[in-house]
Amino acid sequence: MSRRCFLIVNPTSGTFSQQKVDLIMAGLKGRGLEPILMPTQSAADPALFASRICADESDPLIVVAGGDGTINGVLNGLAPGGATLGVIPLGTSNVLARELDISSIDDALDRLARGESRLVSVGEVQRDGEKRRFVLMAGAGFDGAVVRDVRLSEKRAIGKGAYLLSALRNLRDWDASQLTVTGGGKSVTCHGVIVCNAAKYGGDFRLAPEADLFTPGFQVLCISGGRLAYLGLALGLLNGTAVYSRHVTTFRATEIELSGAKAVQLDGDYVCPTPLTIRSIPELVRLVV
Repeated sequence: MSRRCFLIVNPTSGTFSQQKVDLIMAGLKGRGLEPILMPTQSAADPALFASRICADESDPLIVVAGGDGTINGVLNGLAPGGATLGVIPLGTSNVLARELDISSIDDALDRLARGESRLVSVGEVQRDGEKRRFVLMAGAGFDGAVVRDVRLSEKRAIGKGAYLLSALRNLRDWDASQLTVTGGGKSVTCHGVIVCNAAKYGGDFRLAPEADLFTPGFQVLCISGGRLAYLGLALGLLNGTAVYSRHVTTFRATEIELSGAKAVQLDGDYVCPTPLTIRSIPELVRLVV
């Protein structure tokens, strides 16, 4: 008997096409699954769809065909411990798919057919009583400002290149203010911080080798210094030595507090400014691996 799955598709994802959706639907059916197609029409839809599915189904299989932002939306609608999540990469960077070493749409479909899954821990940000989850990373400071200031027209035209243009604008209009990061028995004053729940960042760049989706807690990277420190971090990402830079302080934590007034991004989408708190939530959802 075929297992029903809910296929949430974002038509605005970076590499979306109707032809790909048709192939995914056929591929799921050909592998013994019964997909129900749920295309999104707004940024709020992924969370709403996930919430409704979890309210109606005791053990749903939810498949996201989109990018990291769509996955994050679904993540924020899930009931804890009540769903299995599958990923089919159709986004601009597809960092979660890269973290799982998913090489193609066919590879993702084969994994869904096998049905192997593992419990995943996620992060949760809280500010003024509002909560928001993330699965990859939370970035505050330069990192958050770059995401906040990406222009949609540029992203549509040149994909990931839009982030480089935003980074250059933020390097030009430098914000020298500081924030304080407290957690894991440490208190660090720095220019920016990246709280990593996964090892990879922005694609295949291995920013946080000690971070692991399947282990509760974060690798926290506090970046001090000015423009040159961030340029050095970028070069470090290219050769795999970023976390050993003298401008980067790194430690493990399950809960942290951020002070100051810095832009914050979660999984590649701007959400709010600091101050806020972040905590690790163990085993929120099963992830198809």
